[in-house]
Amino acid sequence: MYFVYLLKCNDGSIYTGITNDLVKRLHSHKTGVGGNYTRAKGAVKILYSEKASGRGAALKREAEIKSWTRQKKLALVAS
Repeated sequence: MYFVYLLKCNDGSIYTGITNDLVKRLHSHKTGVGGNYTRAKGAVKILYSEKASGRGAALKREAEIKSWTRQKKLALVAS
C-alpha cells in the first residue's frame, strides 16, 4: 500500500510526495535524508495523506496534486 502526502516545510511551503511508510518517511524528511527539497526547506509535519492502491496510482495522484495551486492543496487539507 502506498500513500500520497502533503508535508508542511519550515518556510511554509508544501511538499507533495509518495511513500509506503508515512512515519519512516516523515522521519527521513526531518533528519535531512528525505529529499533535496525538504533538506533545504526543513520538514514540520504531514498535513494530509491518502491511500493509493499501488505505486503507479500514487505516482499519478502525486503528479495531479503537484500541478495544483497552493490554494487548491490547502482546500484538500481542509476537507
